[in-house]
Amino acid sequence: MTLLRNNPDGLHATPGYHHVTVAPAGRTAYLAGQCPLDAAGHLVGPDDFERQADQVAANALVALRSVGAGPEHVVRTVIYVATADREVLAAVWQRFNASALAEAFTTASTLLGVAQLGFPGQLVELDVTAALPEQAPGQPS
Repeated sequence: MTLLRNNPDGLHATPGYHHVTVAPAGRTAYLAGQCPLDAAGHLVGPDDFERQADQVAANALVALRSVGAGPEHVVRTVIYVATADREVLAAVWQRFNASALAEAFTTASTLLGVAQLGFPGQLVELDVTAALPEQAPGQPS
């Protein structure tokens, strides 16, 4: 499967993501918003944007692997950060781009500062859409 990514003439330069991602027809996975909760459901780093970004990236990788996908199959991400501070937004973007999930952020990506997220103390959430590779035997449909 080949994903086509581009930055059309007439649009601003980006810091690493692409304005447009085109995926061939096929299976698509829509991940629920990945939160900074560990496997036991406990919030990680209630006052630490970077620790929360690390947990969110780890959770997204687990979810992607569960359907036979990886960061290279991601076609869209939306990052939500509970802040109005542009430096914090940039730090979270950089943290994700330094993670094992980094390739996912070369696609169509959006970074948003929001007033509040769903869990008390939650600072970061990630929404991911992936175009799945050919289904291997034994993988969930």
